[in-house]
Formats: sequence, structure tokens, C-alpha cells
Amino acid sequence: MRKVFGATIATILAIALYFTLFWGFDALRVLTSPTYGLEDVWRSQYVFGIGHVFGLDPTGLIRLAAFFGAVKLVVAAICAIHIVERLRSFAGGKPVSEALEGALVLVVLIAIVSAGPAVWSHNTDLVREQLIQLAFAGIATALCLVERSRREVPESEPLAVAAVTPQGEGAFTPWRS
Repeated sequence: MRKVFGATIATILAIALYFTLFWGFDALRVLTSPTYGLEDVWRSQYVFGIGHVFGLDPTGLIRLAAFFGAVKLVVAAICAIHIVERLRSFAGGKPVSEALEGALVLVVLIAIVSAGPAVWSHNTDLVREQLIQLAFAGIATALCLVERSRREVPESEPLAVAAVTPQGEGAFTPWRS
């Protein structure tokens, strides 16, 4: 059981490192670009799609692209903070994974929004990229939930308690008359 728990932690750390690096670099690319990443038409299709739905003008598209760049930077920063917290917890302490779970929910939402225009334009490379990010975020969220449930139930407590029924032990009646 200890090996499974260690593998869970290693997987969460690896996925957090993935989002720290890839989303951090992508956010820096978007935020340092004069057009906030809109020059890369294939990677910014979701911005154009959302802009079309809401009827945004060019200034609105640039603001929307800057917003998504900032969200990606925040997600990357939260993942980096989680890595530092996790490494610090090896020396003693408890890592807090709620912030990471919130960041992963943002990853899921952005991946779903980004996958729509990629599917619409038949761009299989972008669809694959969004599905990988969606799968990583889902796996990491599930592993964080498993880890949290394992921390909440100590191993010394019994998992099931036998109930005594009025008819005696072992008898079960779902409805009483």
C-alpha cells in the first residue's frame, strides 16, 4: 500500500510539473507577445471562437487573449507552489491540495473550451494536445481526491461497524410494519 501511495504522490508531482512548465511557457509567450498570442492562429482558435460567440471587436479579442494568458500563468504558478509545498511536506507537514484541485478544474474548463474550435476546424494536433491536458488534469484531480480520502481515514480506525438490530444479529429488515 505504501508503494501505491508513493506512486500517487509521484504522479501528482509529475503532472503539476507538466502544467508548471508547459502552461507557464505558453502564458509567458502569450503575455509577452504584442498581440497576446493571436498571431498564432491555430493555438488561439478558442479565443476567436469565444469572441465570435460574444461578438467581440479586435480590442475585446486582445483582452480575452490576455485574460486566458493570465489564467494560464496563475495555473502554472499554483502548480509550482504545490510542487514546493509537496517537497516541503517531505520534511514534515501536510501538503494542501485544494488549490491544485482548483487549478486543475481551470485546466479542464480551458481544455474543453479549446477543444471545441480544434474539432470544428479538424485540427487533430490541437485536439490531441487538449485531450492530453484534459486527461492529465482528470488523473491528477482523481489522485488528489484519493490522497485526501486516505489522509482523512486513519488506518487504525475500523472501516465498518456492525449494527445490532432489534431482531438480533444478522437480521435485516428494510421496512418495519
